[in-house]
Amino acid sequence: MKRLLIIAALAALVAAYFFFGLGDYLTVEGIKQVAGDVGAYYERNPAQVIVGFFFVYVAVAAASLPGAAVMTLAAGALFGVLVGTIIVSFASTLGATLAFLASRYVLRDGIEARFGERLRTVNQGLESDGAFYLFTIRMIPLFPFFVVNLVMGLTRIGTWTFAWVSQIGMLLGTIVYVNAGTQLARIDSLSGIASPAVLASFALLGIAPWFAKAIIGWIKRRKVYAGFNRPKSFDRNLVVIGAGSAGLVSALIAATVKAKVTLVEANKMGGDCLNTGCVPSKSLIKSAKVAEQMRHADRYGITPTEPDIPFGQTIERVMQAIRTIEPHDSVERYTGLGVDVVEGYGKVVDPWTVEIARKDGVTQRLTTRGIVIAAGAEPFVPPIPGLEQSNYLTSDTMWDAFAKMERAPARIAVLGGGPIGCELSQALARLGSRVTQVEMAVRVLGREDDEVSALAQASLEASGVEVLTGHRAARVEPGRLIADRDDSEVAIEFDVLIVAVGRAARLTGYGLEDIGIDTTKTVVTDDFLATRFPNIYAAGDVAGPYQFTHTASHQAWFASVNALFGQFKRFKADYRVIPAVTFLDPEIARVGLNEREAREQGVEYEVTRYELDGLDRAIAESERRGFVKVLTPPGKDTILGATIVGAHAGELLAEYVLAMKHKLGLNKILGTIHSYPTMAEANKFAAGEWKKKHKPEALLALVEKYHAWRRR
Repeated sequence: MKRLLIIAALAALVAAYFFFGLGDYLTVEGIKQVAGDVGAYYERNPAQVIVGFFFVYVAVAAASLPGAAVMTLAAGALFGVLVGTIIVSFASTLGATLAFLASRYVLRDGIEARFGERLRTVNQGLESDGAFYLFTIRMIPLFPFFVVNLVMGLTRIGTWTFAWVSQIGMLLGTIVYVNAGTQLARIDSLSGIASPAVLASFALLGIAPWFAKAIIGWIKRRKVYAGFNRPKSFDRNLVVIGAGSAGLVSALIAATVKAKVTLVEANKMGGDCLNTGCVPSKSLIKSAKVAEQMRHADRYGITPTEPDIPFGQTIERVMQAIRTIEPHDSVERYTGLGVDVVEGYGKVVDPWTVEIARKDGVTQRLTTRGIVIAAGAEPFVPPIPGLEQSNYLTSDTMWDAFAKMERAPARIAVLGGGPIGCELSQALARLGSRVTQVEMAVRVLGREDDEVSALAQASLEASGVEVLTGHRAARVEPGRLIADRDDSEVAIEFDVLIVAVGRAARLTGYGLEDIGIDTTKTVVTDDFLATRFPNIYAAGDVAGPYQFTHTASHQAWFASVNALFGQFKRFKADYRVIPAVTFLDPEIARVGLNEREAREQGVEYEVTRYELDGLDRAIAESERRGFVKVLTPPGKDTILGATIVGAHAGELLAEYVLAMKHKLGLNKILGTIHSYPTMAEANKFAAGEWKKKHKPEALLALVEKYHAWRRR
């Protein structure tokens, strides 16, 4: 109703403009005649003329009609410089604000629905610098004011900000035109009022705030670096501390653009992902899945058998996978790519100096223009009484311990119900251990939707894991973990205790706190991944907010490019489309919002589901567990998020990641040919389910009547 009223009011104003021929009056010649006719009446009735003029001006500006500049001249002719400027200043601001609001209420929702992702970047810029942008535009008359009003209405800039910045920004132009109006008899056209010199002056005033902002930024940077001596020249363009995913990518980018870069690593190249995380855990999971398939071979028409699991050989296969991938991340490879790789401990001495305690015993100091901290993360160990005396293992230390075992441990207690704890629990249970998993929260995988958590727990239990949710680890005794639940204690016997309650950023030993860099939980950075020092950046797990290998690589691009070229242009890290996979069986993959997050954020959504038990390939492979669930805005095919539970869910998710990244909706997925028979067809069928719910019933009814008529 609001939209209809606004449209009707604007239509009435436009109709009146043409019906009464107001365009003839809103010219220089026309306004001269009006000023002459109204002048005498104004002397007798000044209040009436001022009020009438004010509201006519507001109406012309609100309806974006041509003639506001001519009316400004008339204000000067009728009221003089002072009174005319006051009237026009407030009338033009009110009219502009009404046009702004009309655009916002009538057009913005539709524009955002179509171009929402593109407008998000604009709105982010306006959120921090909106007043600067608007003031600059108002001061440069090359931008028609009515266009500015309408376009700004499509953004998220605040109404009050728009109003007061517009009033200040238009003030000088108003004074120039009102002053010219006092000499109305001498004016033949608008073109001569604002000379090139005047326009140039306006432009300079418009960009003055940006110069002021740049100067303030320069002063702040000088203040940050106060007390440190900047080198006259530098040994390196970039020094990267840490050779995990983020560090390797940062160093590679620097070498690719011919910068002189040193990569410092204290332990193994490839970081946690290669040596203790992604690669070994997924290798173990695969072996465990094969063992489970042997136990349940009857699902595939084969006689099942209990596998003999020589645990030592299983772990050796895991280690072989690491050794096979190691050359990809090796010192030799990166040296060949142009990276100076130094094995040792790097410490930031000052904003431009890194001291390296090399493994060969030499201490080396390098001066550098930029630094990237990519130190990664390590398992978090909670302060549980008795834990330190228990010889507990973590995801970092368990592999060396397992490599010494011929058989899998008989009893394993796993502390933690997140992705790492769940993956390890299921894999080790399938490899023959009796696994008890202890989670303090009421459900495992607490970031997922309730139904996904429930399915994950059911899968763990089907694999033989005893899942104890709602249990808090109270203390560790010799061979026993004591957990509390509802004021009662439960004793969990174990031969091996694995702590997998999460990972914490590696923050100490790098000199960051010594030079005043905030290291609260992570290295604190801005949107560009810079610390308080504009030349020191952080990327990967040490920076957060995500602890994924692919996110670390993604951040590394922003950190390294900003460190190397930030004096020209800096790029904000983009977290809009971050996929995540938990490698249980069945896999759980997600990108964007799930239902829990959408509710927490107040995002309106509808759910489209497709169950895998109806998919031909899933039936053929006896992999019918799971579903595809997609969240979209009500009535629209824009993908807000997708959750997939099922075989190869991590692979299936890639289509939704691509679609969200490039603003493709479900209709585009539905219109794409998918090979048959494949698991990927599930994505197309999910899009089909959405289409069924939104089929045009009224049109189909008409088509049905048409076909009936054709049969006569």
